[in-house]
Amino acid sequence: MEGVFTPEIWLELADHTNIEGLRRTTRDEPNYEVLMSGRLKILDEHGITLSDIVRLVEPLEPLPGAVEFLHSVRSEYSVVLLSDTFEQLATPLFERLGFPLVLCHRLVVENDRIRSAKVRIPDAKRMAVKNFTAMGYSVVAVGDSFNDLNMLRAADHGLLFNAPEHIRDSNSDLAAVNDYDAVYSWIKQQTAR
Repeated sequence: MEGVFTPEIWLELADHTNIEGLRRTTRDEPNYEVLMSGRLKILDEHGITLSDIVRLVEPLEPLPGAVEFLHSVRSEYSVVLLSDTFEQLATPLFERLGFPLVLCHRLVVENDRIRSAKVRIPDAKRMAVKNFTAMGYSVVAVGDSFNDLNMLRAADHGLLFNAPEHIRDSNSDLAAVNDYDAVYSWIKQQTAR
């Protein structure tokens, strides 16, 4: 979801707090557990609370064209956003996107302090695609980061969207586009087969 339809929450937090360590995202770190462990350590060291982050997220808007794109795709296909974000952080963004079905993780919070990240299951995006496929769905997946690669390869059709050059270059077997019109055209092509 982040980076594809919405701004990256952690980059926004890094800009707001001037904490350089929060600039590291799933576009930089292939190991999500390592990434989240580092983020949680930084939040604890700096006393950043869940409320602090939610206040920062509340005014954020989806990326230009994201809402219109989702509306168009949802009028023709079932859409599920598989995200490594957290319900408690991203709910304002879910609302601005028109409340699509988002499957994501939860934070463990005590007295407004984020204590840990509760990942639903390891490799959740790939597992969700695998199970959608087992239920007879043809799955078209779109992502932009290291944490999307297993999902993209498990799908019937996987596409990199607006991915950084180092991810595109090291995954040249995956198609890549940089705008919503191209994504929509690609989806139409894949589903017409």
